[in-house]
Amino acid sequence: MFPGRRHAGRIFFNEVQLSGVVPQICMLFGPSAAGGAYIPAFCDVVVMVEGNASMYLGSPRMVEVVVGEHVSLEELGGARMHATESGLGDALVADDSEAIEFAKAYFGYMPQRTGEKPAACEPRPARVGPKPIGELIPAEANRGYDMRKVIDAVIDEDSWLEIKKLFAKELLTGFARLDGHPVGIVANQPMQKGGVLFNDSADKAARFVWLCDAFEVPLLFLADVPGFMIGTDVERKGIIRHGAKMISAVSEATVPKISVIVRKAYGAGLYAMAGPAYDSDSVIALPSAQIAVMGPEPAVNAVFFNKLAELPEDQREGRRRQLEDEYSADVDLYKLAANLIVDDVVEPEALRDTLIKRFRAYATRESPRVDRKHGVFPV
Repeated sequence: MFPGRRHAGRIFFNEVQLSGVVPQICMLFGPSAAGGAYIPAFCDVVVMVEGNASMYLGSPRMVEVVVGEHVSLEELGGARMHATESGLGDALVADDSEAIEFAKAYFGYMPQRTGEKPAACEPRPARVGPKPIGELIPAEANRGYDMRKVIDAVIDEDSWLEIKKLFAKELLTGFARLDGHPVGIVANQPMQKGGVLFNDSADKAARFVWLCDAFEVPLLFLADVPGFMIGTDVERKGIIRHGAKMISAVSEATVPKISVIVRKAYGAGLYAMAGPAYDSDSVIALPSAQIAVMGPEPAVNAVFFNKLAELPEDQREGRRRQLEDEYSADVDLYKLAANLIVDDVVEPEALRDTLIKRFRAYATRESPRVDRKHGVFPV
């Protein structure tokens, strides 16, 4: 990788120039060290074989000499570390054969080059689960459930190909098919950290949205999000910067976009999940959905805490419930639909058919980009 020798240093430049022009995938079967570690990093997707693949800039021996840290190769740059901690690994597989199968499946969702649309295949019905989709979603706003089961109930059977499955688990990203046509899915995962968006999950979403937009893959957002995480830890790590990156990616995507509010979408989480005002082709809500700045309980605490504290103790709970009911009525879903903030309220059992029809209708529309060299987005 010495600069200029056999044009090795040019590899990085070429990868950058080809980014978004043709799909680029790296199957990493062994070590990729020092400058060579950047070759996978510039690819769209990195598949790593556990126990064999590794990426690092300095070897464990070099790390020990330079910074005095004793660390194993797996801890420093092993496949599992990159798939779970750094986010550089998009898929962790058991062996070379599984890596090749993943790559073949991934290319099935991609066009040959930019300007082309991904190919459709024979449609398949959704998997029939033990429960109908409506019963998979708890009514209680803070109760966890597995969004993957909701995805399975909507997409063509066995078409889910998850990207960065082990990284930032509070958000799901992956490819699937609806009636045989590829879609990219960004979904909150209430089963992990309540589906709250963190620094890493914002990065994960931004990267995936850019990938889908580059290769004409329509985007489906499944929102059940309390918002972005708060607190000193995430603020010091740049949660605002990372959140702005995700919102920037969603805002500039010109592929067809549908946002489904599954149960709740609060605060800036609504913006990040392609909600109203973000030029989505449609915003659909299930009857259980709630769109607001925050939930009724925290909203009442934020606005009326001092006034409630002034009341006699035996009156506080009753007044609190009254205020929460008034708040809930003010953000009533059907009122939002009447004001055209939500385009449609759909029963869970009709969601798949609705999505298929809407994506089919949006498939031929064109959305020109802003006439500029490029935006200056947060990193």
